[in-house]
Amino acid sequence: MRGPIVPERRTRRPAGKHTWRRPSALSSKKPPAGPAGQGPEAREQGAGAGTASVVEAALYRDGRRVSSPGSLSETYRLLHEETADMAWIGLYRPTEAELLSLAEEFDLHKLAVEDALEAHQRPKLERYGATLFVVLRAARYLDAPEEVDFGELHVFVGPDFVITVRHAAAPDLSVVRRRMEESPELLRLGPEAVLYAILDAVVDGYAPVVEGVQNDIDEIETEVFRGDPEVSRRIYELSREMVEFQRATRPLVGMLHGLMAGFPKYGTDEELQRYLRDVADHVTHTSERVDGFRQALSEILTVNTTLVTQEQNAEMRALAEAGFEQNEEIKKISSWAAILFAPTLVGTIYGMNFDRMPELHWVLGYPFAIVLMAVVCTSLYVVFKRRDWL
Repeated sequence: MRGPIVPERRTRRPAGKHTWRRPSALSSKKPPAGPAGQGPEAREQGAGAGTASVVEAALYRDGRRVSSPGSLSETYRLLHEETADMAWIGLYRPTEAELLSLAEEFDLHKLAVEDALEAHQRPKLERYGATLFVVLRAARYLDAPEEVDFGELHVFVGPDFVITVRHAAAPDLSVVRRRMEESPELLRLGPEAVLYAILDAVVDGYAPVVEGVQNDIDEIETEVFRGDPEVSRRIYELSREMVEFQRATRPLVGMLHGLMAGFPKYGTDEELQRYLRDVADHVTHTSERVDGFRQALSEILTVNTTLVTQEQNAEMRALAEAGFEQNEEIKKISSWAAILFAPTLVGTIYGMNFDRMPELHWVLGYPFAIVLMAVVCTSLYVVFKRRDWL
């Protein structure tokens, strides 16, 4: 991790020279003609720049805006005419042709341009010669769906230019630009001051997210002890968002500490040093809060699992007790049915209308049948009683 860009600052550039351009691009003030060497106007027309992707472009001298070009080609022209010290170009989802046009004009490294085109990059800070390439993950809390929305921002910082490439609605860099323009003494410090302002805006944007997540966790804790069946899903979804939030904030800690470590080497202005330290403190605080959220959600999920398991055990116990009671009733019913079945069987047999039955003409036939039924019923009752069926 390297420190911020603090190039040998120029107070005045010789006419017709741009210290941050490739020599081949400056060999002539007239842009080369033909498909192999299109000028700024042709490149912009091919990219459609200035119509949708360029959110705002501005040129500054001594911390004050001196021009607001309406297109990339006009920006290039004014820079070649030596009308400003610094260019600040803001893009929103630019096309490949637009980024290639900027890469040719400002000598951006092709690897950084590829990252800016593909997006979905992790937060990082890389130096390519005199240009610093920074990837940031902004976040905002959406109240209606109660979820965290993440955006990606790429920043190219050179000795005399700042190019921002947004791939989502967040962050709102117009606020950053307005804030810097209201502080010309800070903007006068150059592109590195703009970078710090962008870092500060992204980090400050984490604060509402932290508060929103804290409210969600408080609500989840209440729902857990209420036994809300949907709370497990909410815990899981918020945990995934915290993983993304952690991926956005944790790398920033190392990035900012790396920049601070480069203060002596790059001779960073004292004001910017204080500014960066403040941003680093906020990042560290936010990162610690996010780590705490992940731990809290993990513990809440454990508690919820325990409560759900206890509830399930209670339900299973109740079902088992109901089944046991039902089984006892079935045993009683079955026992009495068997006891009553024996005399019914004997009575049915001797109640048949047949004349030739040996016991019908026996003097002791009737008493024998009664005694038989009594003995069978008594025996069955004793057996069932011993087995606790009655």
